[in-house]
Amino acid sequence: MRPKRKGKAAVTMATSGLYFEELSNDRIYYTDRRTITEADHINFTTSFGFFEPLFMDQAYVEKETPYGRRIVPGALTFSVAEGLSILSGILHGTGIAFLGVEMTVLKPVFIGDTITVEIEIIEKRETKKTDRGIVTFSHHVKNQDSILVMEYKIKRMMRRKP
Repeated sequence: MRPKRKGKAAVTMATSGLYFEELSNDRIYYTDRRTITEADHINFTTSFGFFEPLFMDQAYVEKETPYGRRIVPGALTFSVAEGLSILSGILHGTGIAFLGVEMTVLKPVFIGDTITVEIEIIEKRETKKTDRGIVTFSHHVKNQDSILVMEYKIKRMMRRKP
């Protein structure tokens, strides 16, 4: 059973998208888990030019960093976390637009780590258009040891109930 924060109900995955009115700051939504594989790492770093020794050179990492093994780029961790968030179903058919993100990387993520995301609604506001609203979500990305590795606040435009 997943721990719940004081005063917050735990909600696993939505089966269909949640409308603006259904998103509540008294709940925490949990995504599934996903292991970041060597293939994920190589495909991402080579596809998008992340040719830093920190990501690609084991000997460099062993000699020049405190990590001892290659880390995955924060952009890959964010991408996997967002994929898990989308797969949760919360946004299916109700998410309209990505409006921005503020992110903090707290700990390294390594090849072979398994991440999951806890999602909270921290702010909601109506817009002039009655068919939508703006929701700010707080995402807490944790590894397999429940260590917080990344946090980000993301604003999305969400549909209101028809």
